[in-house]
Amino acid sequence: MSLQVVIIGAVALGPKAGCRIKRLDPSVNVTMLDRDSLISYGGCGIPYFVSGDVADLKGLLSTSFHMERNAGFFKGAKGIEVLTRTEAVAIDRKTKQVRIANLDHGGEKSIPYDRLIIATGSSPVVPPVPGMDLEGVMPINDLHAAQRVQEMVSQGRVESAVVIGAGATGLEMAEALADLWGVETHVVEAADRILPAFMDREMASMMTSHLEAQDEVNIHLNCPVSRILDDGQGKVRGVVAGGEEIACDLVLVATGVRPNSELAREAGLELDDRGAIVVDEYLRTSDPDIFAGGDCVSQMHLISGQRIYMPSGSVANRMGRVIGGNVLGGQNRFPGVVGTFCIKLFGLSLAHIGLNEDQARAAGFDPAAPLVVQADRAHFHPDQAMMYMKMVADRSSRRVLGLTALGENGDAVVARVNALAASIGGGVSLDEISNLEMAYSPPLGAALDILNAAANTVENLIEGRLNSMHMDEFTRRLEQGEGADTVFMDMRTAENAKPFLERYAPAWTHLPQETLAQHLNEVPRDKDVVLVCNSGARSYEAQCTLNAAGFSNTYNLGGGVAAVRKSGYPILGNGDKSGK
Repeated sequence: MSLQVVIIGAVALGPKAGCRIKRLDPSVNVTMLDRDSLISYGGCGIPYFVSGDVADLKGLLSTSFHMERNAGFFKGAKGIEVLTRTEAVAIDRKTKQVRIANLDHGGEKSIPYDRLIIATGSSPVVPPVPGMDLEGVMPINDLHAAQRVQEMVSQGRVESAVVIGAGATGLEMAEALADLWGVETHVVEAADRILPAFMDREMASMMTSHLEAQDEVNIHLNCPVSRILDDGQGKVRGVVAGGEEIACDLVLVATGVRPNSELAREAGLELDDRGAIVVDEYLRTSDPDIFAGGDCVSQMHLISGQRIYMPSGSVANRMGRVIGGNVLGGQNRFPGVVGTFCIKLFGLSLAHIGLNEDQARAAGFDPAAPLVVQADRAHFHPDQAMMYMKMVADRSSRRVLGLTALGENGDAVVARVNALAASIGGGVSLDEISNLEMAYSPPLGAALDILNAAANTVENLIEGRLNSMHMDEFTRRLEQGEGADTVFMDMRTAENAKPFLERYAPAWTHLPQETLAQHLNEVPRDKDVVLVCNSGARSYEAQCTLNAAGFSNTYNLGGGVAAVRKSGYPILGNGDKSGK
């Protein structure tokens, strides 16, 4: 008798696992079921459907050769029986049967399995805030919600919107509403930064500044929502967040997701403290005949060594292939994740891998994470753009723990993070990244790549050659003005330094880096000296010169003036937010 495989869930992991099984052994009977009528879609594309970048909903439901992935497609092209609008209500592990219910016509029945795959995904976290049930308030969790939002904005029924949550989905939805449709959009976030799961405060400030520079976008941080307001007719008219009332016609809830694990819990499978299903490296649950993956499971973080919950379409697809082989007796491993992430917002791209500085410290490491600013291509090439990068490494072991990069050329940003993906989980060292061979051609990269430069900079910090100052400390001291115990020494040309001297002298002074060795007597020893240039490179050279001359009172402004401007600080006045 043929092996009977039942798959619960048909969005990402389920179809991938099912198709893999049928390719390896076409004789296996695969039955896949899902509560929804729409299956096997690209959920990460929802913001781009709302924005209009994806013109039709079928674009998220279709293959690359434009066949809609529906029950008929899976039956004809893949040999998989698909039951839509069908819910799994119970798993009987003793008899190896799944109890299912038809959501349209009623009635229940049981179907047997030899191997079971749980791919139940996740559900949106809805904060316990009064007014969440009002018309015009919705989480963005499936194609049906996306279609409702797209219809509302395209019909001109939304003039202003509030997005609750500044994670990836929330920010992408804010871009979708503001960029194409011109909807005044407010993003409210309870944390002190956007993308709190990935970015430290310094890097987050740069993306925040970029978002706030866009028309129709407003970012509210440290701003929890306490109430959603009723217009008296059951529709939303605004929210109260951080004590402020914000008027709106639409509220999108993007406050994260939780694993759909109730079915597994009731079946007695092991869950972690977040309620996610626990699986081993072969993606088996605590029952060896039941596999699980995707947004309903937790995973091992290969750097922190801790179990984490990281819902991701990319992870789900890779897990699906592993499960597909292991259901048939294979021993394919899925050891864990390193936390890769990328996003593009209004032309600015951010990518991340591993741990940021705060996460590394919480995991028990002693992190060093200086900010590096450098062109992503040869500095003389017209396509070059500045990239802002933080590499995190442990001071004692020199193990690279993470990397965050930000820049206008998204391909270049993602390429640097992807260059670490294969090695960072295994314990790659600073020395290895310092000497990592990167492909070079002036239109595509720099002779000394920013990834190499970032590793070198961390090494300089650990070994004491670099004494760096973060932007927030720099701006705090700059605001103290005349009379403070700090001197800001501009190492650039006279032309670069002139407007800063006019605004901040006498606290701001000028001494070009190339003439420093001949003018050491002009550097004060009784005050902190903050060395400044455009990117931090020349000021580091100056710091080395001063270290050799016995100075111990100098700080290098990490990332230079370019980073300060990118963070939105008006260093030359309220109008200085160019980020250039």
